[in-house]
Amino acid sequence: MASCYSYQSSALLRRHHRNIRCATASPTTVSGNNHHSSLPPTTLNFSAKYAPFTSISTGVPAAESYSLDDVVYRCSSGGLLDVQHDLEALKQFDGEYWKNLFDSRVGKTAWPYGSGVWSKKEWVLPEIADEDIVSAFEGNSNLFWAERFGKKYVSMNDLWVKHCGISHTGSFKDLGMTVLVSQVNRIMKKKPGGLVGVGCASTGDTSAALSAYCAAANIPSIVFLPADKISMAQLVQPIANGAFVLSIDTDFDGCMKLIRQVTAEMPIYLANSLNSLRLEGQKTAAIEILQQFNWEVPDWVIVPGGNLGNIYAFYKGFKMCQEMGLVDRIPRLVCAQAANANPLYLYYKSGWSEFSPVKAVTTFASAIQIGDPVSIERAVFALKNSDGIVEEATEEELMDAMAMADSTGMFTCPHTGVALTALMKLREKGVIGANERTVVVSTAHGLKFTQSKIDYHSRNIPGMGCRFANPPVNVKADFGSVMDVLIKYLNKNH
Repeated sequence: MASCYSYQSSALLRRHHRNIRCATASPTTVSGNNHHSSLPPTTLNFSAKYAPFTSISTGVPAAESYSLDDVVYRCSSGGLLDVQHDLEALKQFDGEYWKNLFDSRVGKTAWPYGSGVWSKKEWVLPEIADEDIVSAFEGNSNLFWAERFGKKYVSMNDLWVKHCGISHTGSFKDLGMTVLVSQVNRIMKKKPGGLVGVGCASTGDTSAALSAYCAAANIPSIVFLPADKISMAQLVQPIANGAFVLSIDTDFDGCMKLIRQVTAEMPIYLANSLNSLRLEGQKTAAIEILQQFNWEVPDWVIVPGGNLGNIYAFYKGFKMCQEMGLVDRIPRLVCAQAANANPLYLYYKSGWSEFSPVKAVTTFASAIQIGDPVSIERAVFALKNSDGIVEEATEEELMDAMAMADSTGMFTCPHTGVALTALMKLREKGVIGANERTVVVSTAHGLKFTQSKIDYHSRNIPGMGCRFANPPVNVKADFGSVMDVLIKYLNKNH
């Protein structure tokens, strides 16, 4: 009996594994105004390539382009690259078709379409084989109605927080890393003996995502971290996932310089946001927001910004939906920076007259402690083309905002505190209206930043008032003392 049970279980497991990897064997039927079919036929030859970012920003077609299978990060002039899709091929299917297709895949287990990223596969990496995809079914993150925060602190009833940090490794970086590592997996299979691993410089979240996805694909990962500048929760993730971690006595910008030098000399694939592949995954968060609002466009989207790839990724996702006929407009974008690392804010306040990198000072929002952002051109393009705004938050403002959010039922990171501070300032100025639908992007899970929360609620941050601190109350172990404290508390709060 035992052997029979064991055999049946084994057979079921084998069949289950086969079904997961054969999603296209049972396609979902979807319909649009002009089409009624199953998954888009491969004969349409959806494709994507690298092209100079200037061809996007200037509208002038580029003479050069590269295959996504090429290991290339910049164009011949040294400028940024962008992943460009063959929109004409995609437009053979109308906007309603794509909406129905994307909606039909939400929450399913069919490989790989149950992922919030790979449910938009045709718009991300259309040419990759399903078996090369490395996914943890990332995305599909909660769009949280911040009802209490909205009413209590900013007099808004239509405020939402997109919890991108409720993800596999606890940050939005998973959205881009599944794309990058999947493409590396494809390249390594096509060209054995070429690449030996993937490397990144990181302030924490990038290394966590890279190490997890590389571990899942059995690809070596190399991480350069600035010594003593990230939380232990962030540091332990790449270590636990088996990455080769170098703790370097410099800041993020110094780590970035070193990893670029190393990847130029060794067959190690660069995973930082200089690489435009990651932005293809990150743009799906914008598409997902539209899906979650039943394809209605919010008025504002506020994104924390450090290396500045994410603000462009959100723009790109919204803009692609507009170009493909899924929506008729895009939201206004706000990039929120920590005042201790605010080169984009200073550039914006100068009227975009001259950009100057800054020396980033320590901030609780450690993932955006970047003074010389790689994606500055991308961010400026996104903001100019979305009638966008840049705001900043001091350390006290961002920590107070984080505590305010937590007190209304969230558990946010300091970077979300930066974005919430921007919201409060723009509401106070009357820029964002009380009835305008607004989405604040939360980029990481609060559990990665418990020490900063402990210090705040212990009032253990020098020079900071910590006015929303909520420390525990020490009470003697007797009934009378406990009752006195409880009655005092209840009378105060009612």
